[in-house]
Amino acid sequence: MFKHILVPTDGSQLSADTVERAITFAKETGAKITFFFSKPDYPVSFYGEGALIDPTTPEKFAEMAEQQAQEILAAASQRARSAGVACDSLSVVSDIPYAAIISAATSAGCDLIFMASHGRRGFSGLLLGSETQKVLTHSKIPVLVYR
Repeated sequence: MFKHILVPTDGSQLSADTVERAITFAKETGAKITFFFSKPDYPVSFYGEGALIDPTTPEKFAEMAEQQAQEILAAASQRARSAGVACDSLSVVSDIPYAAIISAATSAGCDLIFMASHGRRGFSGLLLGSETQKVLTHSKIPVLVYR
């Protein structure tokens, strides 16, 4: 069956629930987990009349994003280790999370991506889509969607 699972997480409650279920699934199948967090890139601001200026420097923004990633990944890793599941963690900077997820799964040698569905429906789902939908559309690695 599956031996190495990529579990993207963003720190939300739905994501935390998915981490718990992925740990249970990994324990049942004897798989290893790599937890993944996609850090946002520094937002490029266009300055002009009426524009708000963000005093955060790119370095400070990167530091805050790294701290957030480490906190989220450490919590997930601690839960997995407590359950006796081998795990690693990985984070990268990307403004295209779905592509970063697929790339991380490929580079880590994962044979399954286990992720949450945020359940966007209707018009907003049609216009905005979701990272899960984009991963499902573009991934050559199997994807298990937890709802």
